[in-house]
Amino acid sequence: MAYYLTEINERCRRDAAAYVAECNAIYQQQLENAADRILSNYIHSPIVLLSGPSGSGKTTTSKKISEILKKRHMVVHYVAMDDYFITVSPENTPRLPDGGYDFESPLCVDWELLNEHFSALSRGEKIFVPKYDFTKQRRDPVEGHELQLKDDEIVVFEGIHALNDLTTAVHPEAYRLYISARSNVMDDDNHVVFKGTWMRLMRRTVRDYNFRGTDAAETLRRWASVRRGEKLYISPFKDKANLQFDSSFGYEVPMLNNSVTELFNALPKDTERFEELHSILPAFELFEDISVDLLPKDALLREFVGGGIY
Repeated sequence: MAYYLTEINERCRRDAAAYVAECNAIYQQQLENAADRILSNYIHSPIVLLSGPSGSGKTTTSKKISEILKKRHMVVHYVAMDDYFITVSPENTPRLPDGGYDFESPLCVDWELLNEHFSALSRGEKIFVPKYDFTKQRRDPVEGHELQLKDDEIVVFEGIHALNDLTTAVHPEAYRLYISARSNVMDDDNHVVFKGTWMRLMRRTVRDYNFRGTDAAETLRRWASVRRGEKLYISPFKDKANLQFDSSFGYEVPMLNNSVTELFNALPKDTERFEELHSILPAFELFEDISVDLLPKDALLREFVGGGIY
């Protein structure tokens, strides 16, 4: 799917609130479709695997699908696959070409334990879901919780490596979802004026600044590693999904425009990847601006701008 700049700006000028509502309704329909398919697959497996690159809105999407399933009388559990990371150490953690730790690698995941837990849950057995302490870069020896699935219960495992062959080949019966904000914005001559990957960079920049104490320079510095990880470890497995859908919104560049432009314009010229950034900045000027106040509290973009209910 592609968006068109002329239509975006015209809709934002004419009735931005209606445009926001229309885009959100399209996303909601995708969620309903995903829930339908998960329920159809329930006779084969109570496990759902949800994957996608950084900035796709995986957390909100998984929670919203869970809400829909609950309305259909299913009990839904949520597990972050990040909690199955192994303890960081020189012996166990994979390396980047420059010698640094490759935290995007699937080898950071304890696949043996994860696959054991998938099998146990499918048999109705109890497991102990671990809790990863990111400040200490190790699994917490005490924290975690028990999980056992009863009839009419589903568990959603969400993580960037959820569709990797290391688990889908072992558990092909699990239902597999892939989500990404991947639609480009085109001009009237069908030239790309704003890439879908830039939308995800926008989201990540705003989220990191608002909630992780990370400035735009640091987000930009990490982006190359993030994109490398996506190309190596995430995108190659997207076709393993039973269902793929797009989490981008036509209104999001106008809505995030002011915030992101302000953050990026404040960066000094010696910022790493500064030239790449300034190839993106002129594109923001093509869009109208609309207020974030138009965004409902349950909207996916609230995951990045704050003020949401999730």
